[in-house]
Amino acid sequence: MTQIDDTDRAILALLAENARSPVTTLAKRLGLARTTVQARLERMEAQGTIRGYRVELGQAVAPRLRATALLQIEPRSGPAVLARLKSLPQVESVHTTSGRFDLIVQLSADSTEVLDETLDRIGEARGVRSSESLIHLSTKLDRTP
Repeated sequence: MTQIDDTDRAILALLAENARSPVTTLAKRLGLARTTVQARLERMEAQGTIRGYRVELGQAVAPRLRATALLQIEPRSGPAVLARLKSLPQVESVHTTSGRFDLIVQLSADSTEVLDETLDRIGEARGVRSSESLIHLSTKLDRTP
């Protein structure tokens, strides 16, 4: 497991605010040398602490509809169901879970028709016992980096 200290956490917090912050700006805000911040960033990237930087799309270009599908799957059908989910471009992420459902699937689509079709493809997948879908109406809190 990668060890990070308070300085690394401070760098990560500033990057969470703005992943495009120049190294010189990060260094100035933290009271550190630019070379120190650069070395720490390179180390965290090499160790996988920082896996990448991303663009967060605004409402003008983000998909209009988001949904969560909760799936119950047949025993030992996980790999086949996951392969089907990977083939659907509207599937953003898939998480295993405990409890009544086996998988949580995050979806996005540009129209209700596309979302409906995607949910149908998921429900038809071999190994899916049952599904329940939840359409996201509005976002009240989003802490994803």
